[in-house]
Amino acid sequence: MALAVPSVPGGLFPPRAYAGEVVPFRVTAFREGHDLIGVHVRLFSPSGDESLHRLRPLHDGFDRWETLIAPTEEGVWSFRYEAFADEFATWEHAADLKIAADVDAALMREIGASLFGRAAADAERPRPERQTLERAAAALRDASISDDTALTIVRDPAIAAFFADRPIASLTTIGPRHELVVERERAGVGAWYEFFPRSEGAKRLKSGEIKSGTFRSAAKRLPAVAAMGFDVLYLPPIHPIGRLNRKGPNNTLDPREGDPGSPWAIGSDEGGHDTVHPELGTLADFRAFVRAAREAGIEVALDLALQAAPDHPWVTAHPEWFTTLPDGSIAYAENPPKKYQDIYPINFDNDPEGIRAEVLRVVRHWIAQGVRIFRVDNPHTKPLQFWEWLIATVEAESPGVVFLAEAFTRPAPLQGLAMAGFQQSYTYFTWRNTKAELEEFLRALAEDTADFLRPNLFVNTPDILTEYLQFGGRPAYKIRAALAATGAPSYGVYAGYELYENVARPGSEENIDNEKYEYKLRDWAGAEERGDSLAPYLTRLNEIRRQHPALGQLRNLRVHWSDDDAILVFSKHLDASVSPSGQPDTIIVVANVDPHSVRQTMIHLDTTLWGIAPGEPYEVEELITGAVWTWADHNFVRLDAFNEPVHILYVRKTP
Repeated sequence: MALAVPSVPGGLFPPRAYAGEVVPFRVTAFREGHDLIGVHVRLFSPSGDESLHRLRPLHDGFDRWETLIAPTEEGVWSFRYEAFADEFATWEHAADLKIAADVDAALMREIGASLFGRAAADAERPRPERQTLERAAAALRDASISDDTALTIVRDPAIAAFFADRPIASLTTIGPRHELVVERERAGVGAWYEFFPRSEGAKRLKSGEIKSGTFRSAAKRLPAVAAMGFDVLYLPPIHPIGRLNRKGPNNTLDPREGDPGSPWAIGSDEGGHDTVHPELGTLADFRAFVRAAREAGIEVALDLALQAAPDHPWVTAHPEWFTTLPDGSIAYAENPPKKYQDIYPINFDNDPEGIRAEVLRVVRHWIAQGVRIFRVDNPHTKPLQFWEWLIATVEAESPGVVFLAEAFTRPAPLQGLAMAGFQQSYTYFTWRNTKAELEEFLRALAEDTADFLRPNLFVNTPDILTEYLQFGGRPAYKIRAALAATGAPSYGVYAGYELYENVARPGSEENIDNEKYEYKLRDWAGAEERGDSLAPYLTRLNEIRRQHPALGQLRNLRVHWSDDDAILVFSKHLDASVSPSGQPDTIIVVANVDPHSVRQTMIHLDTTLWGIAPGEPYEVEELITGAVWTWADHNFVRLDAFNEPVHILYVRKTP
C-alpha cells in the first residue's frame, strides 16, 4: 500500500478537516497475479471509538481505492489502511465467467459452497445471514440445480453485501497509523462580513468634524449584518492608534486635526495590543458587543496585527523588538510602492522568547473577552516556527480558536502557514477573474491542497479593489459574490461592497477616500430604499448556502466544460450517505465571468457525478430567479451580465 490520503506534503504536519467535512480516504493498493483484493480504513475517534470502512476501487488504472467519510467529533483522529486478499470477490469474478461459459463449473460451485460454509461458521455473523449462506452452499452442491440457477447465487447482491460487510480475508497487510485533526465547523465554514466599528454610528458635527462611532453604536448594525446571513463579523484592530507619523486621508503624510489614522498603526500612550481605543468605548463595552453579536448568531473575529506605531509602549519598553537602521532610526513597514511610516514591523530575531510570551499574553487576553477567531495580518512576514508554536499552544489551552491568515504571498509560504496550523487562508481569488484562471484556481483548492489549506474567498478588502471591480460595474459585483459564496465554504465581503463602492485612488487598487485612514459615512437605509444595494442578492446567496449542504464542502467541487471562453461551469455534489439530511444535494454553477457582455453557449456536464446517466433528463431549479428547466448532460445557456450573470442550479429531480 502507498500514497495514502488525507496527507500533507512532507509528512511533518497532520492533515486537517472540519466537523462534518466529507473527507476522501484514498490509498493505492495492489497485489501480484489476478486474485482480487479488498481495502479497509480503520478509524479511531478522539474518544476511542473504532470503526471499519470498506473502500471501493476507482477503476482508474492506477490501483486507487477510496471511500468518503464525514467525521463529526472534534479532536485528533487516527486511521490506518488494511489491504487483504478478498477470497469471495476472487471467486465471484471467476465463477461468473466460468459457470456462464461452462468451464470448470462444478469446481467453481464447490469452491463457492466451501466459502459460504466457512462464512456461515462465523458466530459473529447475524443468524439470518448464516442461514442464508448455509442454504446457498447447499444449493451450489445440489446436482439437481442447474448452472443457470447457480449463477443467480453467484450474482445475488444480498450475498455480495454479506461479504462486503464482513469479508473472508487472508494475507492481510496493515499500513502505518496516520493522524487527522478535526476542528469545529467554523474553522472551515462561514460567511464573513468586515466593518470598521468607528464608522458605524459615526456622525458629522456642525463643525464639520466627524465624531467616531463606538461599540454601542456599531452594535446597532449587527441586526442588518445578521439579516444578510453573515455569521462572522471581522473587526480591524480596535486598539489605540499612534499619533507619531499618523497618516491622513488616502495614505498622505499630512493628517488634519481629527483624522483618525490607520487602525493598523497600533499603540500610543493610551495603550497597546491589549487595550481598546478610548473613542470606541471600554473593554466592558467590547464584551457587550461580542455578546450582542453572539445573540444575533454572529461570531466576532478580531484582527491580530503584530506591529506597532512609533509611540506604542513596546517601542520604549522593548526597543530590541524592532530593527534599528545605521542612522539610528527604526525601520518602518514597506510593501513597495506602498510605504507605512506609521508602522514599525516586529523583529523576531533579537528576543524571540520575550515576543512569544507577550503575543501569547495578548491572545489569551482577547480570548478571555470572548474572541474565538483571529484574522492575522501579514503572517508571512513573521517566522513560520513562531506561528506553529503559537497556534499549537492556544489550541492546547483553548480548543476551537480559529486563525485566518491574511497571506497574500507566494504559494510556498502561503501553504506553509496553512500546514503549520492556520485554519483558514486568504488566497489569490481576488486576482483570478477569467474562466481559465478560475478553473485552474478552483481545481487546485479542491484537489491539490484541501487536506491542509482552507480558503476564505474574500471578494474585496480595504486594501484590494481590483480592476475587475473598478471597471466591471454592478455585474462584476454580482459575479464575484456568487463565485465566492459557492466556490468555497468560507467567503467574505468588506462593508461597502453592497453599495458598489468601486472608485479607486488613481493608480492603485485601493478605494479612494480609503476607510483605513478616515471615517466612512454610509447611507445603508437610503440605498435600500432606492434599490441601489446588493444586500438582497447577498442575502439570497447566504440563504442558498444554508439550505444546500453541498456548498458547505470544498473537496466536492468539479469543473465542467463550456464552449465559450467566458462561461465558467462547476458543480458540487453531496451524496446521501454523507449528507446531514440523508438526502443527496447537487448544485451546478454557470457563470458569465465577462461583466460587459451577454453570452450564449452550450455547456457539457458529467452528470454521472450525481448519479444520472449521460443523455438522461433531470429537473433543475434556478435558485436566484426560481425558474425550473429540464436539463441533460448538454445544455444551452444564455447569461446576460446586466441581468443575472450567474445561474445557481439545484438538481431537483428526474422528470
